[in-house]
Amino acid sequence: MALDDFEELLADKPRNERWELIGGRVVRMMVGARWEHGRIVQNIATGFENGFRARGSSCQTFTETFYLKSKPLDAAMLPDVLVVCGDLEPGTTSVDNPTILFEVLSPGTEARDRFEKWHVYQQLHSLQHCVLVARDKPHIEVFDRVDGVWSGLRVIEGLDANLDLAAIQAALPLRDICYRVIAR
Repeated sequence: MALDDFEELLADKPRNERWELIGGRVVRMMVGARWEHGRIVQNIATGFENGFRARGSSCQTFTETFYLKSKPLDAAMLPDVLVVCGDLEPGTTSVDNPTILFEVLSPGTEARDRFEKWHVYQQLHSLQHCVLVARDKPHIEVFDRVDGVWSGLRVIEGLDANLDLAAIQAALPLRDICYRVIAR
């Protein structure tokens, strides 16, 4: 399905459902994730947003209900956390130029996040980091784009480790990401 057709379809979807368009395929999203998922999403967004404000950065975070849309890729997806740098026009409901995307993995979404979404994400020219976050342990996998090329996988583990993201010159301790989930 093309993005234009998907947007028309969205107008008629039930309010209690969330849908994504991944490479032209409509996918109904899970609603009502475990509290741990929501807490990790909140911790990531709040941690980076507080740092952006403190530094006067133009970057900002959005969570789970703000669309990433790409017409050339026939995609309309709802990353768990999206970082975009620069100002947005008033009334904007989606972006096509994320700098960083985060997906919190769960058994029901992990394969889609790792393979289907990653296939689309890596084609976004603005994307510099794609971060996969485990829900049940302090474990993060990071794909980094360096000089326009995706450079393998970085694995970060343990509550004392830091997630460093060069594109936004910021870091967040895994202890903060896992706060009240694993690091109580």
